[in-house]
Parts: sequence; C-alpha cells; structure tokens
Amino acid sequence: MILIYPPISIPSEPPIGIANLSGALKKHSVSHEIVDLNIEGIYWILKNASPSDDIWSKRAIKNMEKNMENLKNGTLFKNMGRYKKAIFEINHILETYALKKGIKITLSDYTDKNFSPLKSKDLIESAKYFSENPFYNYFSERLTSLLSSNSTDFIGISINYLSQALCAFAIIGFLKTNYPYIKIIAGGGLINSWIKRGVKKDLFKGLIDQMVAGQGESHLLSLLNITPLKHLVYTPNYEKFKKELYLSYGFVLPYSTSTGCYWGRCSFCPERAEGNIYIQKEPEVVAQQLKDIVNETKPSLIHFTDNAIHPYVLDTIIKNPPDALWYGFVRINKEMEDLDYCLKLKQSGCVMLKIGIETADQDVLKTMKKGLNIETAKKVLKNLKIAGIGTYIYLLFGTPFETDKSHKKTMNFVIEYHDLIDFMNIAIFNMPVNTPDAKETIVKSFYEGDLSLYTDFEHPHGLDRLHVRRFIEKTFKKQPEIKTIIDRQPPFFTSNHAPFFVMAKS
Repeated sequence: MILIYPPISIPSEPPIGIANLSGALKKHSVSHEIVDLNIEGIYWILKNASPSDDIWSKRAIKNMEKNMENLKNGTLFKNMGRYKKAIFEINHILETYALKKGIKITLSDYTDKNFSPLKSKDLIESAKYFSENPFYNYFSERLTSLLSSNSTDFIGISINYLSQALCAFAIIGFLKTNYPYIKIIAGGGLINSWIKRGVKKDLFKGLIDQMVAGQGESHLLSLLNITPLKHLVYTPNYEKFKKELYLSYGFVLPYSTSTGCYWGRCSFCPERAEGNIYIQKEPEVVAQQLKDIVNETKPSLIHFTDNAIHPYVLDTIIKNPPDALWYGFVRINKEMEDLDYCLKLKQSGCVMLKIGIETADQDVLKTMKKGLNIETAKKVLKNLKIAGIGTYIYLLFGTPFETDKSHKKTMNFVIEYHDLIDFMNIAIFNMPVNTPDAKETIVKSFYEGDLSLYTDFEHPHGLDRLHVRRFIEKTFKKQPEIKTIIDRQPPFFTSNHAPFFVMAKS
C-alpha cells in the first residue's frame, strides 16, 4: 500500500489524513509507504529552479538556503519584516518556475490558466497530459523508484483542496498509464465534498477506481480484507514522514479529536450542507494518544485541526496537559468568561485560539444560529489577552442576513477592540451548493464548472460580491487600527504560522 499527498497545500506540517490512515495500517501490521509529494515537490522546485535575469530572482535563489534555515530555527518569527522578506523570496522562486506554461505555483496555491479544478473535463485532461505538469520530472522518478522496490495493488491519494486537484490527476494519469494494474483509491476533504454534493462516484472511471467519502480507515482496511476496529481508536502515525522538511519552527503535530462539528447549527455551514456526521473521540483516548505521540515526535507545537474543539476536550487538556504548546479552533463558551479558566488554558500550553466571530451584529448572529453573544465575545477577548493567549479572529461579510449597517457594526467592533485581536481572517460569504438554508434565497450559477462547491445568489439587501469586496478593500481595510492587524498576517501560511509570532513575544 502506498499513500500519496499531492501538491499544492501549505507545507507547514504533515497531512493529518494520511497520518490517520497510516495509524490504522500500522495497528494491523500492514506494510505501507507514505509519499508527501507536496513538500517533496516544493523542495525539488526550489533546488532545481534556474535564476532569471532580474535582480529579485537572483537574490531569492542566493538567499534561499539561509531563508529556509532561519524559518526552521525560529529566527524569522522574531521580526515580521524579515519574515515577510524571506517568505516572499522563497515564494518568488516557486511562482516564477512554471509561469512559461501558464501555471502559477505559490506556497499555498496552484493555478493553471488553461485548466480549472472545477471542471471534470479539465481534470481528465490534466491526467491525459500528465507529462506537462511542472512536478512531472520529480513525481515520475520518485514513484517509479518506489514501485520498483514495492509490490502493491492499491495506491491511495488524499485530495483535500482545489489547489491539489490538477496535480493529483496528473499523478493519477501517470500511474494509470504506466501501472494500469494498480487500483487508485481517492479520498480526502475535496473528494468528500464532491460526493456529498452529488458528484457520481464513477465520474472519473478509468482513472479513479474508487472515491471514498468521510474517514477512509475502515474502507482502506476492508480493501485489504481486514476487519476494522471501532471509529477513531487508531493513533495517527508520523514515523514515515520526513519531519525535517516542513516549513515551520520545529515539528508541528496535527491532531484531530473529532470529525464534523459538535455545534452543527449554523446557517449555510458546509458541514450541514454535506451532511457530515459529528464523531468525537473519548477524552481519555485523546489524553493517551497525545501523550504517546508527543513522546514520540517531540513537537514544537500541536495543531488541533478540529472544526471546533469540544469544551469537554478542553477540560481534558487542562487536566492532562499534552507537554507541548498547542493551538486550535474553538467556539466561545461560557467557561471562557472566567479569567481563571483562560489562565488554566494558558498553563496547559495554549498559545493561540482561532475563533469564528463572523459579525458583530447580534441580530445577524441570532438569525444565523451561531450561538454567540457579541458581549460575551468581548469579555472573552479581554480574558484571553490577560492570560497571554493569542487570538486569530474570523470575520465573514456578505451573508444573506447582513446589511451595510451590519458591516459597519463589525468594522466598529474591530476598531474598538483591535488591541485584543492579534490576527484576523477576512472572508466573503460563499453559499454552499445544495444547502438546506437556501429555501427562500434565489440562487444562480456562480463558478463555471460541474464540480463547483458553491453557488451565487441574489442578496436580499443588494449586497452582491462586488459591493462587499469594495467595502472591505476601500473602507474596512483602510482603518488604521484594522490595517495594523492586517499587516501582522503571515503571507501564504496565515494561521499555520501565526502561533510562532505569539510564541516569539512570550
């Protein structure tokens, strides 16, 4: 069995999906290999890129090794200016590598002016012309070498993001052309979304033998005629990853205590639109798994990848600290109104919390069923600041319930409490395809492509995407207090690197 993670996604840590699959295979003593072609492919480009004639390109290649070293030893996180300079130089090498082919590669994205990951016919074309993919020379040699020394009937490919789709299909095309007897099993977040939104599992017949929605451990084991254990009892396995390659300060350990979302009530939530089931690991299992993995991997940071960490799990972490610093996404709960509780979170190793506030308009929050009181949010932000826990706030503009007045309330909230917000993600609302909350909304085509996950709609108050974008760019971001927060955003790596800046200040 070979598990592959294709380019491009943010290369700050190993992919947790494949680590979970590896843990299940290890538990049943199944021999397997892991190939993170994302991080390996990025290194290959960086080492093989030829300098262009312009000064920036020459300087970027000259400084590359030093920039990579300073990123990994933590030096860059002490100064945002130096960090941005180094990251932009590293990214510039990637970005210019395949421009002649009409392809743009960055540290967080992959775009092709000729092919779209939203169109099934373009993905099939990417598989057909696999040798034109900019990573072809690397992945063809890497996989040929691996398959010459490993006999396998199955290869699993984890596709989580649109930015991975075109490269994933190029890899699949190469494998099906040269090793037609191998069955290709595709899973991951993007595959799950496609299937849950109505894409037929045989859409890519002849390329993908099986597309798997949801957790893949049970399905993978059943292919091997192994009876799987109960859900979520497998411990993620990171032994086979090249931990030293990832672009972070030390090794970042991704770990998930659940799938789905324990709240599950928010209007227009993709989790609800896809009907994803919430499954939670038992707190004692979380405590034991973290202890074992931390002892094995010695991470500089734990990244809890849950949609939202359940309060029960937070209590477990407080009572049984994982002996490593950590961060993750949480919903504001009543316990956080208590400063002592926030101090206990800090003592457990909490560096930063990601929090979805979305809007400061209480009426909109209520209509969206967010279960959040904006006054409570203000108290919690103050407590987290006192406790020394960084905050990464998520804002969402353009939902069907908002007006211009709502947007201004959010802007004024950020201005007033800017000193309590360390980082901020600003997004424009996308309506999920097949969402059950669009009954009274007029929807229309959004993206051109049969694999689109979102649809456009007629905003009840006339706030189309252009209107919302203009407000964000010309009004919201122009406020001095808000610009200060925006300037702290780590380019490309965003929340994946934000905790390191919090750590550097403490």
